[in-house]
Amino acid sequence: MLTVMDLFCGTGGFSKGFVDTGAFEVVHGIDVLPVAVSTFAANHSDAFAVAGDIRKTRRAAVADHIGAQRGEVDVIIGGPPCQGFSSIRPFRSSSDDDPRNTLFEEFASYVNFFRPRVLVLENVVGLATFEGGATITRIQEMFASIGYESDWRILNAANYGVPQKRERLILLGWEPGLKVDFPEITHVSESKTVGFRDRMRMHGSNYGQLTLFDDPDGDRDELPHAVTVREAIDDLPVIVSGEEADDYDKAPRTDYQKARRGGTTGLTLHASTKHTPKMMEIIRHSGDNISCIPSHLISSGFSSCYSRLRGDEPAVTITVNFVHPASNKCIHPDLDRALTPREGARLQSFDDSFRFMGNRAQVVRQIGNAVPPLLGRAVASSVSDALR
Repeated sequence: MLTVMDLFCGTGGFSKGFVDTGAFEVVHGIDVLPVAVSTFAANHSDAFAVAGDIRKTRRAAVADHIGAQRGEVDVIIGGPPCQGFSSIRPFRSSSDDDPRNTLFEEFASYVNFFRPRVLVLENVVGLATFEGGATITRIQEMFASIGYESDWRILNAANYGVPQKRERLILLGWEPGLKVDFPEITHVSESKTVGFRDRMRMHGSNYGQLTLFDDPDGDRDELPHAVTVREAIDDLPVIVSGEEADDYDKAPRTDYQKARRGGTTGLTLHASTKHTPKMMEIIRHSGDNISCIPSHLISSGFSSCYSRLRGDEPAVTITVNFVHPASNKCIHPDLDRALTPREGARLQSFDDSFRFMGNRAQVVRQIGNAVPPLLGRAVASSVSDALR
């Protein structure tokens, strides 16, 4: 079994994708948010889970606890927060902790200490263009300075079976003698995606006016279309604003629904926000964007606020406020209410059996912040192929 260390692990959605391949076991996860680490630990029971500042956690102590020394961890994954990327300096830490490190430099220090065969860094798409691309170049130079080749792409989760058009920058690094390929797409559609000036970095997309999952070579005709919102959630009980359901009342309709249910019997987190009468009136008018709402009902908001998801497409990116229509596009495609936490988890590709710790607000935030497990699984499969 290959071993994975998950830094800035959050709920552990990314590493759950690694485990789901059947090729990996997670040995360690660390994050500064205790409730997120509680969720990580609940779903990775054999891993050494640490809630704390990575800059104050000694790598040697982690090594002792998991019984793995230099070269004995196969893969290190993680998504260090963007803060501090602009302060990246030439690498200076070898094996000891350095309190001056930025969070990204801590990630690099763990890589340098444990010397995994592969590293996977995931982050926001904006990292690609930050400082005109100089930052991502410095990141690759830092990895090169400690002996790792690397490459990066912008991947869209909907290309890999996630019912959501969520883009992440994925950087893969490997020791000399290895080569890790980016995962081949498994689903296609014609939804628009963000543009990026370097077409080679948009994995699975055409160039020009970039189209998500475009098929310029005509060699993906046999691939299934991207999973839609309805295909992901319409097996869940119909509930209205303020209601909750704790049992399934119908059989799963799609392969995606069957996979997310697995052997789960009891339904959790399927509770709708209790909307005010004014919000219910707004919701009844909702459509593709805020312009569908009569002006006398709202005073301001972004174009995506108070808007309804399309049922026949993958969802837009789920945010940390997906149960509140005033802040983002999160109204159910067919019902007059916002998504429930369970529906949000489905759109993030979490299995219904995945356990979230904390109160409702904390669970919603964890779901919105997570890396979709199915995206993690696609990356993990490529890593496993390279290592085996």
